[in-house]
Amino acid sequence: METSFELERIVQILKETVGRKQESVALHEPVFAGNEWVYVKECLDTGWVSSVGRFVDRFERMLAEYTGAGYAIAAVNGTAALHVALLLAGVKPGDEVIIPTMTFVATANAVVYCNAVPHLADIEPETLGLDPDKLDQYLHDIAVVNREECLNRLTGRPIRAVVPMHSFGHPVNLDKLLAVCEKYRLVLVEDAAESLGSFYKGKHTGTFGKLAALSFNGNKIVTTGGGGAILTNDPELAKLAKHLTTTAKLPHSWEYVHDRTGFNYRLPNLNAALGCAQLEQLPAFLDRKRRLADNYRAVFAGVPGVTFFTEPEGARSNYWLNVLLLDEKYADRRDDLLAATNAAGVMTRPAWTLMHRLEMYNQCPRMDLSSAEDIAGRLINIPSSANLVDK
Repeated sequence: METSFELERIVQILKETVGRKQESVALHEPVFAGNEWVYVKECLDTGWVSSVGRFVDRFERMLAEYTGAGYAIAAVNGTAALHVALLLAGVKPGDEVIIPTMTFVATANAVVYCNAVPHLADIEPETLGLDPDKLDQYLHDIAVVNREECLNRLTGRPIRAVVPMHSFGHPVNLDKLLAVCEKYRLVLVEDAAESLGSFYKGKHTGTFGKLAALSFNGNKIVTTGGGGAILTNDPELAKLAKHLTTTAKLPHSWEYVHDRTGFNYRLPNLNAALGCAQLEQLPAFLDRKRRLADNYRAVFAGVPGVTFFTEPEGARSNYWLNVLLLDEKYADRRDDLLAATNAAGVMTRPAWTLMHRLEMYNQCPRMDLSSAEDIAGRLINIPSSANLVDK
């Protein structure tokens, strides 16, 4: 009886908080309230709609300036950006790349695009991201470090890189993770797809590793329709990233000469125009999303059985997707709550299916993943669009 009552109360709180003006509320939808029409129309009027145009360059400059990265290279989507970032980080066929098991499937897919092997790691409750302490102990048990590289003594394969994903916009513990990477000679490549506008100890996510990937899918805090970007502070890597994402074509007035296998990954000008207009509004989006998170924190403060997840200590999160965590004793009611909220017109979703539970990745090397299994079984994402609070 108590569980049923609390379930109904949670549904009612969500409806009252975000559903007062709408029959149905999306999980996260874009807000177009700036220069989107003007910039996109300019592309159409001038004919510059493909991967060459002033908005692509402007979008990259705006990203670099906002994040503090030395360079930003625009790509067609976040997966493509991560794929190229891993290649530039030195990931080779047969290498292992450590990723959290609780991530969107694109993180694992990008590793496989490099003909490498995802190596699945656990997450920590404080950040919902990769657990550096547990990873350190795990690597102590299974890794052999020599002058050249880190080897997995169980598989004989090199472990080349670590890819933390800043889940739902909450930064992982980057200080500890950087120390682990240095200790075991691993390259840090950040999957910052969800964390534009998130900062760790005053520094933007995506600027701590050798490279990082951003995403601007339609459900992100800033969208280009579909798009992504590579961040790096290394000028040579930035130059090579742009070269690889434009089919590795050498400059020439008319000849088509390509010096390596490249990728048709460059972001079109049409999409970049949308992105420029969106980036102009990013501070306002972040302010509204933070106020929405504050509202959620307040309304759920006294509700038994559920906790609103707040940004980790030392971090300032963008609250891309807001998170409710059910108490362990209510974990078996997660799907009931998902069904009830969606039936009431309030879109909610669970965490992604854990990578080790997907058929194509269930044989990947992995550590104990008990924390991820526990958290994923109790986690629910709730509506998080910037337009759910007034300007």
